[in-house]
Amino acid sequence: MSQNEHERRMARPRMAAGAVFFDAGGRVLLVRPSYKPLWEIPGGYVETGESPLAACCRETWEELGIRPPIGPLLVVDWAPSPAEGDKVLYVFDGGELGPEVVASIKLASDELLAAEFHPVAELDQLLIPRLARRVRAAVAARAAGRPRYLEHGARV
Repeated sequence: MSQNEHERRMARPRMAAGAVFFDAGGRVLLVRPSYKPLWEIPGGYVETGESPLAACCRETWEELGIRPPIGPLLVVDWAPSPAEGDKVLYVFDGGELGPEVVASIKLASDELLAAEFHPVAELDQLLIPRLARRVRAAVAARAAGRPRYLEHGARV
């Protein structure tokens, strides 16, 4: 196989990164985008030359106006999409946000309608199924103290 053929066959996945943030009661922070019907976690696409962790920090600042320390990686999820092709999604531990940080959240008004904490038990009603699986896996990885590899939001 020639170098050009090899390069043409190499995957070039889109990457996205986000964080799960918690309150003192263990509820997860979800954001309500203005451009989608269901909730999401804070995060977004990784830009060229940017690491997934840097993208997570940037998106947290852009969407919520806060710069909390972002903790370890919790989940890597291979989740290709028919519309977007190969995708690799990274979820980091945003930790517990204290009341003063929560009070300082300033939503990106052109992008988000709300940011609220929700119990893990409600995720299936609020998120698309693969994101609900991904967030539950991130919560479990945080409790276990080790990251998880997923495909389409499910452990393999």
